[in-house]
Amino acid sequence: MKIAVTYENGEIFQHFGHTESFKIYETDGKNIISSEVVSTAGSGHGALAGFLLQKGVDVLICGGIGGGAKMALAQAGIQLMGGVSGGADQAVSAYLDGKLQFNPNVMCNHHDEHHGEGTNCGHGSCGSHKCH
Repeated sequence: MKIAVTYENGEIFQHFGHTESFKIYETDGKNIISSEVVSTAGSGHGALAGFLLQKGVDVLICGGIGGGAKMALAQAGIQLMGGVSGGADQAVSAYLDGKLQFNPNVMCNHHDEHHGEGTNCGHGSCGSHKCH
């Protein structure tokens, strides 16, 4: 099984649509066999689900995510574990142990707004935006 995590400096990046890299883990279902950090090469919101599908990903662990991306992941058959923060390696280990704390209703609701100065998506909060 392959598990992808939105990734930045060892932590789970908090805005799926703006992630610049994923850490992809190859597992045997109970243990991590290997992992690698892969660049999204500038892929944006719409292309990321396809990017993960091409990489053979079964599960995505991330922070905030918008409705369109959630739908694209569901259509690609990728299980979503959203609303997670902290260390990427620890989150994957918790997932494999059946102990990952996640929010099945996670939603980032600011995709129609202009992302300007002061927006802090991806760095632990979403500034004035409403990420749940």
